[in-house]
Amino acid sequence: MDRVIVVGSGIGGLTAALRLARTHVVTVVTKGRLGESNTALAQGGIAGVLDADDSIEDHIADTLTAGAGLCDAEAVRVLCTDGPDRIRDLAAAGVVFDSAEAGTGETPDPRDPSGWARGMEGAHSAPRIWHSGGDATGRAIVDALIARLLAEATAGRVALRTETMLVDLVLDAGAVAGVSVLGCGGGTEVIPAEAVVLATGGAGQVFAHTTNPAGATGDGLAAAIRAGARVRDLEFVQFHPTALARSGFLVSEAVRGAGALLLDAHGDRFMPGIDPRGELAARDVVALGLHRRMARQNGLPCHLDARAVPAVGERFPTIAAALRAQGLSLSEDLVPVTPAAHYLMGGVVTDLHGRTSIDGLFAVGEVACTGVHGANRLASNSLLEGAVFGARAANAIAAGSTESGRTSSSDAPLLDGRLVDAPSVVSALQPASAPLTRPELQALAWEHLGLERTEEGLTTLLEALDAGRGSERPADDPGTRGLADPRDGVADGVAAVTDGRLGEVEAIETANLTLIARTMAAHALARTDSVGAHVRTDADSRVHASSWSGTGHRTPAEDHEEAATC
Repeated sequence: MDRVIVVGSGIGGLTAALRLARTHVVTVVTKGRLGESNTALAQGGIAGVLDADDSIEDHIADTLTAGAGLCDAEAVRVLCTDGPDRIRDLAAAGVVFDSAEAGTGETPDPRDPSGWARGMEGAHSAPRIWHSGGDATGRAIVDALIARLLAEATAGRVALRTETMLVDLVLDAGAVAGVSVLGCGGGTEVIPAEAVVLATGGAGQVFAHTTNPAGATGDGLAAAIRAGARVRDLEFVQFHPTALARSGFLVSEAVRGAGALLLDAHGDRFMPGIDPRGELAARDVVALGLHRRMARQNGLPCHLDARAVPAVGERFPTIAAALRAQGLSLSEDLVPVTPAAHYLMGGVVTDLHGRTSIDGLFAVGEVACTGVHGANRLASNSLLEGAVFGARAANAIAAGSTESGRTSSSDAPLLDGRLVDAPSVVSALQPASAPLTRPELQALAWEHLGLERTEEGLTTLLEALDAGRGSERPADDPGTRGLADPRDGVADGVAAVTDGRLGEVEAIETANLTLIARTMAAHALARTDSVGAHVRTDADSRVHASSWSGTGHRTPAEDHEEAATC
């Protein structure tokens, strides 16, 4: 029976692991504790058409519009068509979606969508957002799926490796043969497999300001880049408009969907002058509007005004509690907000079944580039993408399990042309000197790779990232690819490792962030026009929503030089 490693425990990874648990030998590897992921932090809901007065075609159109003409239309159709069934699967797995009958004393069937409450978010043409626990949808999904996974682990059908960090992919003749990981006790161990599913999330920690957790360091994306997998669209980083100033805590778009307004430092509402949809324009539009308004007011934050939203504290209990801890009241105060890096639209290129350009390697969730997001992700499509493509990747692995052709003549993996026993310990990491510390990298990335970019700034960033860079293995040399190498490899561009596992983890993470920032900057430099979340202020050409087919709105020029608003 084929061995499968799932790296990551967000919605995409958990969905894939559960679907394969009873037919394959599945190992789930996660850097922290089980379920620590961006999914668990998702306050917004999951988008999908579950009502007769909405349509899948409208969901498709909204997604294509938000993507500024750069979505893969076939992938979008798969997302929106498969989505409703995957949402029903979540309900069957134990996710209790919020009821429209809350407070009436009635107890509707938790598996019947007709009784669920619908929410509205930016750039959607109809209310099709489904929440659990108000603003704790991601946590509810993770908890339900983890409960199922733990049951499979107890039954011996899944092996769990927590506190275990992905170091690199291991390749055999160009195909995946497993992964090398850093476990709790230190030392790099190889886990063999015929298929690896990367579900490692995003790379928000590239930036000084992000809504992402500390562990979002792009480990899977960086490993895929080193292994030679195709990547795409890394210039498209979504900056969420409303992170709590100075903390990075996300104030969900659903609060604006419920009626909250954005005010500048003078108390004036400004979004309607930028886009006819006001606060419910697509995220790239709102984030850039906030960014430029803050620049006009000498960096002072703008404010979210939810004081007129009925029962706002009860509707968004997680947000209200977090704000109380900061001395703020969601229902009584103006909440200072700023944009922050939130979501990476690009990633490892996959087909409609999660397959990458490397045989045996799959990618799902934020680490993948399925093509559904284009230049700007439509709100609440990310949880849906993880569920839809996590299931499709699992189905593809199951369908090909008897004909993979990727196993060697032995049960042990091939490393550097040698058969070794598994698990095996390979040489300890010996990172080279770093051109930048992590805070320096993050500050430079925010300055030059943030909401507005120029050729000069991107070149400055690339020069800083390349300073002191050691020689690298040829890209076409598969012999040692995926293994720790004293010269560069995993450790390319990182500071010397301190004693202990924490020092090794930090060094690998910094290496990953350096590689990803370098690749992002190269992609951003190559795309000289502005589109979606990618804004080149030195661009000669701008792609506007009115210049491509779709239902997007062209925005007034004002002082807000909109890039493909949608």
